Amino acid sequence: MPSAAVPAGGPWYSYTGRDGDVVVSTRVRLARNLADFLFPSAEKKDEAERVQTLVFDAFSHFENPDDYHLVTTETLDDLGKKILEERGVLDGSGASGIVMKGDGRLSCRVNSTDHVRIASFEPGLNCARAFDECRLCDDGMQKTLQFAASYEFGYLTSSLSDAGSGMKVSIRVHLPSLTFSGEADAVLNDVRAKGLDVFAVYGTGDGYGVSLGSYYDIATASSLSGSEFDQTASVESAGKYLAEAERKFRKRCAENKSTQVRNIILRAFAEAKFSVLLSLKQSVSIVSAVKWGLDSGILQGIDDGVLCSLLYRVQDGHLEFLLKNGNFAFEADIQNDTRLKIERLRALIVQEAFEAVQFNL
Repeated sequence: MPSAAVPAGGPWYSYTGRDGDVVVSTRVRLARNLADFLFPSAEKKDEAERVQTLVFDAFSHFENPDDYHLVTTETLDDLGKKILEERGVLDGSGASGIVMKGDGRLSCRVNSTDHVRIASFEPGLNCARAFDECRLCDDGMQKTLQFAASYEFGYLTSSLSDAGSGMKVSIRVHLPSLTFSGEADAVLNDVRAKGLDVFAVYGTGDGYGVSLGSYYDIATASSLSGSEFDQTASVESAGKYLAEAERKFRKRCAENKSTQVRNIILRAFAEAKFSVLLSLKQSVSIVSAVKWGLDSGILQGIDDGVLCSLLYRVQDGHLEFLLKNGNFAFEADIQNDTRLKIERLRALIVQEAFEAVQFNL
């Protein structure tokens, strides 16, 4: 079986960042378009090819060009595209090319919604560093490329909401205590009142959660709302507010509803330990409950980085890749069923990750 341990130099999501008990990750994205070219939705094939050549060439002039991998998407098979979508590098809008750093922390889509979409990921709450990574990449590209911009509107983009700074800032948060206490809607409405958007990450959940696993994305609504500093500051402030609120209600749950909370966490751990097959929906709920138990001090023997990593490792594309490239012995009755083999492999990976978990009861 693949090891649950995270090797040195692993992907960005295998690490724990600041306020990682509540804020799982931070993402900053910059949208840019080359001057004197039509937007991707209107450009012809030869124009798109020219844009990609210019963008790829720009990275060859960076200080450490070997740090970047240049990929033409037509060379990727469907599985490769699916994995990149699960990691947030692709988003289904299409792209003719991708530039990535090895740990996936920084990526650049070419000819998707805009000519260039630079994205940086950070574990935990770290809007400033995610922005700095994007800015350094943007500055490096502007040494050889001219981006479309105007004095009045700022950077020109295919969507009006992305014009101006061209930036979108988002954080992913985990709010099980607020959700269980029935306070999530009120707290998230406070965030919306500050001009930020709120999205359920994995769809609708069951039981105590409205969003599956109580995971939410908090994002800026428009790139026109203030400077880059204003936008990163607003999301950073929302992250701190949500972290304080979640910790407050986590403490209340421990004081007033400890039996119910322990039951949810113990039941999820038992489901993981004794299941032969696990769906993605079940796995997300289990990881959420175990993280809640870890952050509440109910269990130990695992860390937030491993749990964050699991949310990617149990995705269908990642498991299909393991099936395609590994050598696994499955039970005879599921040997010819790819879906069931994926669910079997998912259960084994979750169980291995939880091997050292102990309860503080």
